[in-house]
This record gives sequence, structure tokens and C-alpha cells, in this order.
Amino acid sequence: MIQHDGDTEKCKRATTYLRHPFIEWVLPGPFSSDTNGKLLWGCWYDHVKGWWDAKENHCILYLFYEDLKEDPKREIQKVLQFLEKDLENVVLDKIIHHTTFEIMKDNPMANYTFQPPAVMDHSISPFMRKGTVGDWKNHFTVAQNEKFDEDYRKKMSRTSLTFRMEL
Repeated sequence: MIQHDGDTEKCKRATTYLRHPFIEWVLPGPFSSDTNGKLLWGCWYDHVKGWWDAKENHCILYLFYEDLKEDPKREIQKVLQFLEKDLENVVLDKIIHHTTFEIMKDNPMANYTFQPPAVMDHSISPFMRKGTVGDWKNHFTVAQNEKFDEDYRKKMSRTSLTFRMEL
């Protein structure tokens, strides 16, 4: 929306990954997942730490979902600054509105409902679920969370990257 000056019609023409291809959206082969945190691009921990470390040599903007939920205007202004772009307040307000979870959840170009079930079966799990921070509490038992916290501390111990799990 920033690149199209808030023009919602231009943003409906194609998915985000087609309009703005990023390396993370290039999906190699079939999806695989296991209990060691393996994702499309390998181990989640290695993937995240690698991109965090890349900031030392590349101009990368990091945004966090919790921050977006807490103060969308502040985070969108970070993107504007990163892109060295200036928009009028009315356009900024329009972008803030159209990039809320609730609006994007109804947008086929953002929620991937245009994909056939063979690619993404939304009856099993929709791409966009609730848009709430801390929903993991409704899915993890205390024991699972303790196990995750231990694994997370161990595997993320040598990085300055920190995540907030709640607001």
C-alpha cells in the first residue's frame, strides 16, 4: 500500500509476494516440517538468527507483529522512513485501516484464499486465523510451553534478538 500510495485497487491486482518478491517468499519444493523446527527454508532458529545477523551487512528493516498490533501507525511510519517515502496523513490513515488484520483477512490477495485447496487447504487451517497476540496460550499446555521456552533459550542464547510473546 505504501508503494502504491494507498491505492487499494492496485494492491488487489496480485499477491504481496508477486508485487514485492522477497527471498523468504521463494518456496523450495514441497513443505516439510518436523519436531526440530524445520520449515520451508530449514530450521526456524537458524533462519531467524541468520536474517537477524544479516543486518550487519545489509539494509534490512525488522518489524514484529506485536509491535504492529500495539501501534500500527508507528510501525508503518518506520516502513515509510525505511523506504524514504513521505505520504500525507489521509493516505497514512487509509493504509493503517486497510492493513488491519480484520480487513486483510477478507482480502483474497492477503489471505491466500485464491489458492486452490491442493496448494493451501483453508478447511484444515486458514492462512490468517485470529490476529491476536498470545493465542499460543490457547494451544500449548503448560508443559509444552515450558519445553518450548527451554528450547528457545538454548537455541537463541547467542543472539540479541528478542521476541515479545504478549502485549
